[in-house]
Amino acid sequence: MSRDLSRDVSRDLKKRAVRSLIAALLLLPLCGPDAAATPAPRGAAADRLTPSGTAGPPRVLYLGDSIATESQDVLGELVRAGGPADYTSLPYSGMTVCDYLEGRSEPSFVPDRHKAAALVRSLRPTVVVLQFWGNAWAFTPCMHGVEAGSPDYYTRYRADVAALTDQITAAARDAGTARPVLVWVLQGPDAFRPERVRRINSLYAAQADGSGDMVSDAGREVSMAAYPYDNLPRDRYAWTQYLPCDRYEREHPEFCTDPGSYGGVTRLHRDDDPLHYCLAPVAADSRACPVPSPGVLRYSRAIARTVDGLRAVR
Repeated sequence: MSRDLSRDVSRDLKKRAVRSLIAALLLLPLCGPDAAATPAPRGAAADRLTPSGTAGPPRVLYLGDSIATESQDVLGELVRAGGPADYTSLPYSGMTVCDYLEGRSEPSFVPDRHKAAALVRSLRPTVVVLQFWGNAWAFTPCMHGVEAGSPDYYTRYRADVAALTDQITAAARDAGTARPVLVWVLQGPDAFRPERVRRINSLYAAQADGSGDMVSDAGREVSMAAYPYDNLPRDRYAWTQYLPCDRYEREHPEFCTDPGSYGGVTRLHRDDDPLHYCLAPVAADSRACPVPSPGVLRYSRAIARTVDGLRAVR
């Protein structure tokens, strides 16, 4: 990135941060409603949770990119807080759906033993949580030459999410175990391309609907849709750096980053990073975000509610 472009991006982010902070300062009440619980699954997703031989704690597998990397430990704690569970997370920062597919000719930083189908055969999960922002970087060779937001980009993602579903289904059959429920995580707003995330999320939702799986709208909890009051629009795809502190954040000051601002305002993104929710850089060899971060907690809490809903019908 050139120095001029970097300066322009930084200036734009600062303007967005100021606008979202001013929006948060318009609060009238001091507290708002907490997010509603995710409803229990019905239909095919529920049916797959209760076949013979699947008694016992759910076996949860979490795969994804850097957002999964920064949130994996918090999600594990929340899943276990809901009751006994076997939890495994193997995200790879910077990767995307095609990196977890078997049989691809392109190289990948995801080793063969950690491809989704290989993990289903070895771990036999009952739930697989799939979190993918929609990367199309130079270091994901399977997306080489595909520009984010282009027609080819959406075509590739549609094909890849279908292929990943098929490979997981076949792997469970090969292992002689029930097919796991897939939970596609809907992503938070893109600060620069809101329509891209809207379309990516629609692909995930269509795939889940077509294969009897589920979505978890974790991205809603880090968007303006989570704004709890009526004095501002609640746009699901509007990016914001700040939101009013929720009840949990006010009760745990380390998560309410600006408690003195009109009832409490919390920061979702660093000034220099409009994508991730960790309020400190995550080291390359780290398993998770190293500091309390409201965005990580909100995102993970939404996924955990979905997993708990699946647990309820077992």
